[in-house]
Amino acid sequence: MKLETFFGKFDQFVDAPDAVPKMRELVLELAVNGSLSERLACDQDDDAWLEFIAELDHRLSSHDPASPPPFEIPETWRWVCLDNLGKTKVRNDIADGTRVSFVPMALIPAGYGLAAQSEERTWSEVKKAFTHFADGDVVMAKITPCFENAKSAVMRKLVNGIGAGTTELHVFRQSTEVIVPEFALIYLKTQGFITRGESRMTGSAGQKRVPHSYFAGSPFPLPPPAEQKRIVAKVDELMALCDRLEAQQQEGATRHAALARASLTRFADAPTPANLEFLFHDSFDIAPADLRKSILTLAVQGLLLPHDPESAGWETRKLKEVTTKIGSGSTPSGGRDSYQESGVPLIRSMNVHFGGFVRHGLAFLNEEQAEKLRNVTVQADDVLLNITGASIGRVTTAPNDMEGARVNQHVCIVRPSAAVLPSFLELFLASPVVQDLIDDVQVGATREALTKAMIEQFDIPLPPLAEQRRIVAKLEQLMALVDALETQLAASRATAAKLMEALVAELTSPT
Repeated sequence: MKLETFFGKFDQFVDAPDAVPKMRELVLELAVNGSLSERLACDQDDDAWLEFIAELDHRLSSHDPASPPPFEIPETWRWVCLDNLGKTKVRNDIADGTRVSFVPMALIPAGYGLAAQSEERTWSEVKKAFTHFADGDVVMAKITPCFENAKSAVMRKLVNGIGAGTTELHVFRQSTEVIVPEFALIYLKTQGFITRGESRMTGSAGQKRVPHSYFAGSPFPLPPPAEQKRIVAKVDELMALCDRLEAQQQEGATRHAALARASLTRFADAPTPANLEFLFHDSFDIAPADLRKSILTLAVQGLLLPHDPESAGWETRKLKEVTTKIGSGSTPSGGRDSYQESGVPLIRSMNVHFGGFVRHGLAFLNEEQAEKLRNVTVQADDVLLNITGASIGRVTTAPNDMEGARVNQHVCIVRPSAAVLPSFLELFLASPVVQDLIDDVQVGATREALTKAMIEQFDIPLPPLAEQRRIVAKLEQLMALVDALETQLAASRATAAKLMEALVAELTSPT
């Protein structure tokens, strides 16, 4: 399959995760293994090329023996290394008063096709303690995470053709016409080169660097100069196509987001069955998380269902007025080391998740430990709310078989009175009305926390019990639809990812 055909099928795998970035990676990898270019007989007529390969074939390339050639290349190409093609340790010798370009790491681009930016300095300011380079030199970041992010560039249009910059660069300066600097850059930006280089990095975490031996001595695939130029032109063409595809994706995402907002607003203003269908329309591509938030908001606002004219009205109450207990527990002395393999369950924040109780990680206490926490004994239909840390705000109803369990200091029991259904209390606490309040909470120097006093003051809009039941039933019905939609979207993305893998395999397999 031709690469143009592959790009023509973009709409078939546009939903694959990171589709366009993966296409960019593919283009670069294909460029350096010969899959993007033709082998022309006239390419071998270049005198400089013939002289170079004649000399090279009479001696071994000096590439690093720790890095064997990573893939097959065409017979007319040669494995070399950058040290065969020029200098990888360079210094400039010019007058101190000369105006030059200065390039800090922040101005080295990560993407392909982007030029390095620079600041103007005098040579005397930057000639010491900085890396030297000149027009036509190829530079590559050697420190993490800049190396992994493919920060590299061919230096062009430097002030007076000379520059200096961050010390965290490797530099290649060609000494032969058989190498096109832009082709060298393509290879340095391939994911394969970066991945292999990661395993060779040295130093401590956060300060790891690619050694000079890897940059200068690792195997480099070298086509004839004329073919290099065709490859660079082809890569430029295909990257421009990727740019257009990415722009189309962004335009489509913006349009879908506008449609999604409009459909959510339409349903919020008039939550009718007809408008509900718009929320699940394929064209609107509403995120399931946004759907859940909208449905929960409407539920606690009393807009999810028409009001029953025979029922009493809604009223707003403080949460302390419709609960019989609000309180959290503690961790036994000795911490995790004191937990038992069996006994009285201790519910921790990891067990409390939106939409359900998670049994994985459940801890157990002996009778003596449990007795010290008897005031936070879980009863059937208690609502559990995480009140600290990264999981603050997660809420679920305790399952029946957890009756008699205890909770630690990160979990609060919110026990409903007869005036509120546990399921309605749970949906209230899970709604954006409460979650937005929780997001604003910042108590303590290092972590977020909810206190009993805060929870007690939450205003809960409370309908009669009969209407609570109707709302909960409707909510469960709609959430089941959202779950089905989320499953469908995940399956669609997985299918798109597999399709992309198949297309890539077809493209890269031998003819």
